[in-house]
Amino acid sequence: MTKYFFKIAIVSLLIFASCTKDETTETSINIDISQKEPLTIEQVTQQIDQSFANKNSFNWKQASNHLLWSAIYQGQKIATIGFGSSATDFDRSKSKNNAKIQSQILDLIMQYEGKALDKVLISSDEYLNLIDVTIEKQETVIALRRTNLIRYIEPADYRYYESKGILERSSSSSGCGYESETLNSSDYTTITPNAKMPWTFTQHNIPAAWNTATGSGITIGVIDTGTSPNQSLLGSNFNNGLSSGRSIQKFGTYVDSIWPWSSTTDGPNDQCGHGTSMASVATAPRNNVGLPVGVAYNANLITYRAAANVVLEGYHEHNGVKNAFTALGNNASVKIISMSMGHIISVGKIEDGVKYAYNKGKLIFCAGGTSTSFTTFVGVIFPAWMPEAVAVTGVMEGTSNVKCDVCHTGSKIDFTIQMQRNSGSTVPVTSYYNSQSDYVGGSSVATATTAGIAALVWSKNPSWTRAQVLTKMKQSSTYYPTKNANYGHGNINAQLAVQ
Repeated sequence: MTKYFFKIAIVSLLIFASCTKDETTETSINIDISQKEPLTIEQVTQQIDQSFANKNSFNWKQASNHLLWSAIYQGQKIATIGFGSSATDFDRSKSKNNAKIQSQILDLIMQYEGKALDKVLISSDEYLNLIDVTIEKQETVIALRRTNLIRYIEPADYRYYESKGILERSSSSSGCGYESETLNSSDYTTITPNAKMPWTFTQHNIPAAWNTATGSGITIGVIDTGTSPNQSLLGSNFNNGLSSGRSIQKFGTYVDSIWPWSSTTDGPNDQCGHGTSMASVATAPRNNVGLPVGVAYNANLITYRAAANVVLEGYHEHNGVKNAFTALGNNASVKIISMSMGHIISVGKIEDGVKYAYNKGKLIFCAGGTSTSFTTFVGVIFPAWMPEAVAVTGVMEGTSNVKCDVCHTGSKIDFTIQMQRNSGSTVPVTSYYNSQSDYVGGSSVATATTAGIAALVWSKNPSWTRAQVLTKMKQSSTYYPTKNANYGHGNINAQLAVQ
C-alpha cells in the first residue's frame, strides 16, 4: 500500500511539473502590444521590398516573428514546416526520427492553438520531412522557432506579386500566351526531312554535334505549365521524320483551387503556352512538316504541369513543383530535369524537392531569371541560385557577356545561350497549335536549350555520371577554366562537348 501511494505521488509530481513547464513556456512568450495584430498584406510586402532595397535579398529565416506570422495569417493561415534533426535532414527515407519529430511538432501546435489534430494538419509529405499546417496565433510561430526540431517555417500561401496587383495568371506578365508567329526566313535553316533549325543552334555548333549524338536513350523531365494537347509533334507524332524509337509522357501535379485541402489536379495539359515552348526547344522532333526542331530530337520526354504560369506563387504551385521534383527524382529513367520557372523569394518545400531530386543523381537546369517591370532589381532568381541547380541565362547573338534585353545575370550563373539577335528576334519554336510556330526568348529558352545539349553529351557517354557530363560541358564553354563573374562558364560549344 505504501508503494502504491508513493507511485501515485511521483506520477502526480511529474504531471504537475509537466504542466508547470508548459505553462511557463507559454507565459514566457511576451508579445509587444504594437505587434499583437497582424500586418496587412500590403505592409508585409512593403517590409519584404525594404529588405530587397537594403540587402538585395529576402529570406523567411531572417524575418521577424511578427512579419512571418503576419504573412502566414494573411495567406489563409497556412504554414509549411520543414523539420528534421539537422539542416540536411529532409529525406524521410533517410531520417530515423521523422515520425517522432513530426508528432512533437504537431503536439506543440495543438497545445498553443488549442485545436485537435484534424483542425491543424493539412498534409504530410510522403517523401520529404515537411508538413502543411494551419496556424492562427503568433505564439505558436514563436514557440516553433524556439525548438530545435524545425529546419524552417514559412507562409505557405503568401502571394508577393498578387499583393502588388501586377500578376495575372494567364497573361504575358506571367509568361503565358498561345500566340503564333510567322518565322523570318533569316532566323532558321531548313534541314532534312523538312524541319526548321533555329539560328541559335548554329551559334552553339549543335548541328555538328548531331553527327555524333541526338539524345537517343536519354530522358529529359520538363517541369513547367504542361504540354499542349493541340500540338501533335509533342504528342502522337513525337516520333516524326528523323525522330524515332522514343517516348513522351505527360503528368500533372498542379491543383487549380483556392482551397488548400483540394487534391485533384487539373491534368497534364498546358493552359499557358510556356511549357509547350520549353518542351519544343529541348526535344521537338526533326520533323517533316516544316516546324522548328528541338536540340535533343531523339531524347525521351516527360513533362509535368506543375504550375499555372512561370511565377511560382501560391500554395498549389509550390506543391505542384515540389511534387514534380520528387516524382522525377524517383524515376530511374530520368537523367536531366529542366525548369524555366521561379520566384524572387525562396520556397522551402521546393528547395527540399530540388535537393531530393539532386540526391537521386539528376542533373538540374534552372532559369536564371527573365526580367519584367517588377523584377528588374533582382539578380539570379530561385531556385536557380541553389548549389544543386545549374543556372542558365541568355545573351545576345555573337556574344557571351552581353545579356539579352530581359535576362538576369549574376555570380550564380553557370552557362549562357545566345538567344536574341540584334534585330530583336529570339528563338523559333514549335507552337501551341499544329502547323504553327512562334518565337520565345529570355532565360527560359536558354535553360531548355542547355538541357537539350546535356542530353546530347549524356547520349554520347551513357555510362557517365552527372558530374562527368557537367564537367564536359564546362570544358566546352567560353571561359573555361575560369568563370566570368556574371556569365559563368559562358556559351557551350555542343560539338566540342560530344567529342
